[in-house]
Amino acid sequence: FAANTETGTKTALTPYRRGARIITTSYTNMEVNTFHPVFAGNHSHPNSSCSRDNAFKTVVLPVLYSLLFLVGMCLNCVAAWVMFRIPSRSHFIIYLKNIVAADVIMTLTFPFKVLSDSNTAPTVLRIFVCRVSSVLFYLTMYISILFFGLISIDRCRKTLKPFTGSHSGRLVWRKLLSGAIWAFLLTLCLPNVILTHKTPPSRYFKCSDLKAEAGLYWHGLVNHVCQVIFWGNLLTVIICYTLISKELYKSYSRTKSQNTEQSVSLTSSGGKTRKPHQSKRKIHVNVFLILGVFFVCFVPFHFARVPYTMSQTERVTFDCSLKLFFFQLKEITLFLSSMNSVLDPLIYFFLCRSFRTMLFQTLRLPSGTCSWATGNRVI
Repeated sequence: FAANTETGTKTALTPYRRGARIITTSYTNMEVNTFHPVFAGNHSHPNSSCSRDNAFKTVVLPVLYSLLFLVGMCLNCVAAWVMFRIPSRSHFIIYLKNIVAADVIMTLTFPFKVLSDSNTAPTVLRIFVCRVSSVLFYLTMYISILFFGLISIDRCRKTLKPFTGSHSGRLVWRKLLSGAIWAFLLTLCLPNVILTHKTPPSRYFKCSDLKAEAGLYWHGLVNHVCQVIFWGNLLTVIICYTLISKELYKSYSRTKSQNTEQSVSLTSSGGKTRKPHQSKRKIHVNVFLILGVFFVCFVPFHFARVPYTMSQTERVTFDCSLKLFFFQLKEITLFLSSMNSVLDPLIYFFLCRSFRTMLFQTLRLPSGTCSWATGNRVI
């Protein structure tokens, strides 16, 4: 291992290089390289020129995640309290409840990242971050991505076939599907917890140092599965919202034509002209909140991971400053992914009438509150 490089022997380096080859080709993407606190490919003391322990990692990121934790806990506790009092009478409600649960769990992992990044956590807690906290973070991220894809399909179906209801039989299947998603990803990620059992080689270690060879291989497999999940759902979201946009454009054209005819008819008869259906326009804009949150939170991170992963491999040579730049880019986009936990409540409020109604009842607000933003109904 790297902590033993002072021996200067080739045999001492061989096991590490073999492990590093596994890590860097497929394993680094899922943040196996959560360093405490050395830089990938550099196993020197953190005071070295290539160390990640700069103000960005040890000060800026902890402050940002601390703020995100405070805001996220407030919003998600309220969202969970309101959402789980609503009966699961539609596919949309079922999917949103799963996202609420994932957001609460993700938010609870932020304090551990704060302590880890600021280098204030003891070794035991840093091991916990590698074994449990980071695994839960990525588990909930990909659960949210999957349910965003399902919500996009549901919104597309509602737009193309607005009079199709949610039968009780279909609701049961959606609940079973939700349970299957959680069970599948939990089963997929559990070995990452079990196989991260080795003793840290030194005070300065990365999460990969705690994994057995089987753990490295399994994590690489999990990473490939998560790549398929993201790109598959990205394609699903793009297709669904392309179809939604086309249908809404047709609906807008028909409505505009009808309004023009009515305006001409009323004007010729001396009546008053009607205003355009502004509430429908607001509804159409609100529908695209899901698309906006998905692209803001998840797309930048998965694109930034491509050059970052390349910078961690032995196949491509990057200088230290470029490696550090890609690391910071990855961390910034990872923070955007974390912001999903505070942006999702906007989806609940603007797109879920049941959530809004229950929230207003709980806060004893008039039912017409915020009608300027939500319109008279929600698709």
